[in-house]
Order: sequence, then C-alpha cells, then structure tokens
Amino acid sequence: MKTKIVRVAQGRESTLSHLYIDGIFQCFLLEDKIRQVKIKSKTAIPEGNFRLRLNTWGNMNRLYVQKYGPMHVGMIEIDDLPTFDAVYIHIGNTIQHTAGCPLVGLSYIQKDGDYQVMQSRDAYRQVYPKLLALAKGKDNQIEIKNSFQF
Repeated sequence: MKTKIVRVAQGRESTLSHLYIDGIFQCFLLEDKIRQVKIKSKTAIPEGNFRLRLNTWGNMNRLYVQKYGPMHVGMIEIDDLPTFDAVYIHIGNTIQHTAGCPLVGLSYIQKDGDYQVMQSRDAYRQVYPKLLALAKGKDNQIEIKNSFQF
C-alpha cells in the first residue's frame, strides 16, 4: 500500500494536509507551519519519504490505551526524520496540540488565520487500523509532499 501526506494549505502558523492510502483520501491532517529553519515543537516535518513504525514504549501509549482500549497497541510513528524524533500521528484539534506531529480529523475549519481539524477521535478510530497494518507490514513507507506555493 502506498501512503501519502499531501499538504494543501497553509495558515499563519498551521498547515492543512490530506492523508491518502492507496490513492484513497482517509482524513485531514493538521501540522505546524512549514519553516526553513526548525523551531522545536513548532515546525512541520519535512518533505520526503520516510518509514511508519509501531512505537510501544512512549508515554502516549498509556494514555491511548486508556482512551481506545484494546484497539490501540502502539503509537504510529513517522520514523527516519532528520532532526525530528517521536513524531506520532495522533488526535488533537489545534496547533497547540501538535508539537510537530500530524493530527487527524474528519473535517476542518479556518479560524483567526489558522486551520483546525475537527472530529479527531472519530478520524483516529477510522484510520488507526489501516496505519497499524502499514506500520507492521513490509511496505511501511510514507511520502510527504507539499502541493501548494509558499
């Protein structure tokens, strides 16, 4: 399966993306602003091809097991990123929740010049099993691509 994050719009401090698996739209993603120079916890991950993996040792796992029960067996991590680590695809609504990670949502709004994703928990329930299968599989690559002009 081919997994892709396509960035489609940028707000003042936020970036809105689409998540595709095998060319099929799955959900919206929210990230921090794309910056040429990284600011810790305030910068979108770079473009490129990376690897999805299952992270079972981070602190967020305990919290997600409480929220999602047996469905959750580990965080979906985007790995092999230059100058970034512990980048998870997770729930949240605003850039205050990202810390450099993509947040999932079924819809979005633009408020005060920035994007927000909505229905994040529902999106996570829908997309997590698919991402889990990818992270456990041999074809665990994810492509991140900007699709707009700065």
